[in-house]
Amino acid sequence: MKTFFILGFLGFSLISCVKTDDFEIPNVEIEDFSLNGNVTTIAAVKNLFDPENNEIYTFSETETYMEAYVVSSDEGGNFYKELALQDRPMDPTAGILILVDDNSLFESFNFGRKIYVKLDGLSLWQNNGVIQLGKQNRGDVVAIPNSLIDEHLIRTTETAEIIAYALDISEFSIQHLNLYIRLENVQFNRNLVRNDLRFTFAGEQTDQYDGERQLESCVTGATTILSSSTFSDFKSLLLPQGSGSIEGVLSRNFYDDFFVVAINTPDAIHFNGERCDPDFFSCGDVLSAGPEIIFEENFTNITSKEKLEAEDWTNLNVNGGSESFKPGTFDGDRYIRISAFNTDESPLEAWLVSPPVDLTNSSLEMLSFEIMASYDNATILEVLITNEYSGNPLTTDWLLLDAKIPVGPSNQYGKKYLKSELDISCLDGRINFAFRYLGLAPDKTTTYDIDNIRITGH
Repeated sequence: MKTFFILGFLGFSLISCVKTDDFEIPNVEIEDFSLNGNVTTIAAVKNLFDPENNEIYTFSETETYMEAYVVSSDEGGNFYKELALQDRPMDPTAGILILVDDNSLFESFNFGRKIYVKLDGLSLWQNNGVIQLGKQNRGDVVAIPNSLIDEHLIRTTETAEIIAYALDISEFSIQHLNLYIRLENVQFNRNLVRNDLRFTFAGEQTDQYDGERQLESCVTGATTILSSSTFSDFKSLLLPQGSGSIEGVLSRNFYDDFFVVAINTPDAIHFNGERCDPDFFSCGDVLSAGPEIIFEENFTNITSKEKLEAEDWTNLNVNGGSESFKPGTFDGDRYIRISAFNTDESPLEAWLVSPPVDLTNSSLEMLSFEIMASYDNATILEVLITNEYSGNPLTTDWLLLDAKIPVGPSNQYGKKYLKSELDISCLDGRINFAFRYLGLAPDKTTTYDIDNIRITGH
């Protein structure tokens, strides 16, 4: 048995009672104390858990301590009674979450603090895809009681500089969970940061527990979710509109459907660059609605896919799956719906292409439609237009429209439609427009309802 010597604090229990808004970790006299036992790594601890059996593993009489660095902070309210730990200040290889019954952990276990975790008496299990340490309570693992924090979490005098681990969204894996990562060349989805409809981090009416906001890579196009607690002190701040880098802890959403990134503070976001949005087709400013209806579809008489296709709509799943756009009804209102939820289709690329509309004898045309989003976990709908439709959406040259794609609630059906009005007056002849859905079950399965499509002009 080896003995390891580290530094501890005198009078720690008194210090931990200090609660002020401008709290700084005080300088106090220290004394040597012995850590009698073996030291292990986070990776070695995690390897003791068997995900196939999913049984709780409890440490007993091992005299073992886990070495770790703190990479989360509950000062801003985005972490609650938990510490995200990783094994190294830079180039980490493993991370873990430890549950602790204290809502001011940053006062003692600040970002970058090196700690040792006494494992005997703690239990290991996996919850929502994330391996956690805590105290076993029958068939559950719960937070370490406040009275036992000092026994299990030993705080050293070292505060390391944490160098965020650079990752691309497309590289996320379970091996990176609970690491402090850095994403470069990313931005929030355009529909979250429009000047006329700009979202907060987690202050919308549809945000019940967490605000989930889509981030997208300017390099690969891959997307992920920034998750912010509705109890965070920055929940009402507006999302930044530019592009750049962001640092945070990689985790999973509550239902273990997809990866999320959680920041300690908005200062971790550095969006000083220009946005990397695609080139949208535009004829100019939105026009006032003309008096003449050139095309209209509110799906009142569309009660089946067959009737939809009989009206010359193309409804195609290009991946060969069975899911496509289908009629729906609620409270007497009919609409067209698409969703990858409860499917095994990954990807699910579905197209709904309109009948041809002749603009030859009209002018000042405007296309409008309404969309509602439900159970939203990604923005995965596009609206396109062409005057060269080949009969196959995959062999057609499409123009991408700057449509307003709504961001709906993540855990329920939406309650209102968002209307887009798009100037298409510079197009002539026969045109077709299309809705393209690109789902990826089970990660990206947002449900969209489309209704009240109209082209007006003079």
